[in-house]
Amino acid sequence: MKTTRAMFTIKPVCACVALLSAGLSMHASAQSTVTLYGTVDNAIAYSSNQGGHSNVYMNSGALAASKFGLYGTEDLGGGTQALFRLENGFAADTGAQSKANFIFNRQAYVGLTNKTYGQITMGRQYTPYFQYVGALGPTNVLTGAVGAHPGDVDAMDTTLRVPNSIMYTTPTLGGFQAGLQYGMGEQAGSMSNGSAFSAALRYDYQAFAWSAGYIRLKNVPTFQSNSGDFANNAPINKGYATADSAQIIGTAARYTIGNLMMGLNYSNVQYKPGATSPAGFAQTASFNTFGAIATYALTPALTVAAGYSYTAENKRNGVDKAARYHQFTMEQVYSFSKRTALYAIEAYQKASGQTLSATGSIVNAVASVGDSQNGTPSSGPSQFVGMVGIRHFF
Repeated sequence: MKTTRAMFTIKPVCACVALLSAGLSMHASAQSTVTLYGTVDNAIAYSSNQGGHSNVYMNSGALAASKFGLYGTEDLGGGTQALFRLENGFAADTGAQSKANFIFNRQAYVGLTNKTYGQITMGRQYTPYFQYVGALGPTNVLTGAVGAHPGDVDAMDTTLRVPNSIMYTTPTLGGFQAGLQYGMGEQAGSMSNGSAFSAALRYDYQAFAWSAGYIRLKNVPTFQSNSGDFANNAPINKGYATADSAQIIGTAARYTIGNLMMGLNYSNVQYKPGATSPAGFAQTASFNTFGAIATYALTPALTVAAGYSYTAENKRNGVDKAARYHQFTMEQVYSFSKRTALYAIEAYQKASGQTLSATGSIVNAVASVGDSQNGTPSSGPSQFVGMVGIRHFF
């Protein structure tokens, strides 16, 4: 995640404290830093079909989500630091928060980190799956939301956030690093209800990087009522929003040769029906997604990227011809500096087959590019989205 653009740094004077207890003396010297960072991103967008009509509109966060945050550390000595992060997302075109009634809707956590023993944090956090698999997937190469797999069905974009969670990240050993996270359901008598679990592993060796990860949400409606975020509002998967459990397995790899980067990714997503699911959603629904991405630096300032993904729903719940989604995405970015860039995006999706509606009825699959169009899908099987914008880090 690119979330460490410093605007200013505060460095208080070192404070040294001597403590005597049970005949032992401990001396600690602490140095604190706090960094303000963020992104402002706006684009003019065109969609060929939003509910049956084309549209020209302003879109915030097309290349990188508009946000601001605070990240702080305090040196506790012995290689240990305390840390915290508070991060809010907003719509730069209107000034509205990206999630109403939340001051820090993206991340809010505190913890400890040690170079030898790893890091532990508690609060509202992204999953290890997103941090490792998502980092090598399509969304930080192909314009974020527009380049995400349809509906962000496999959570490789930033649409999944886990509240009330505790996460442990190992130190890097021989190129390997792993993370474990558990999000508490916090319900008396049924602690697992509304809970989340994620685990992931990443390996880096010279120009090669690989990752694999897992997510399981227990009772998706309860998870979201506990202030969790999970993308199930797109036509591809809103028929399974009442799932008793959602399970995601994903893997991604990249290899860089000079100015060229190439990557592959795969995911399997399963939704198990719950007690409140409509009658039509009676069997476990499953999606498989295969993706390929590439970037090439034409000059130090100009980079181009392209990607393709194929998403297939399994034939279940009375569907005769299961849904299929083909998506093509291109991106061009011209960087004036390390902080400011102009960009253009072009994406097209073609849908076919059938899926379930929110009421459990069998309906024709419709196109919805990435997860940028979850609330404004096409009325038919195809959709084109193009954007031109400016992004600034601070």
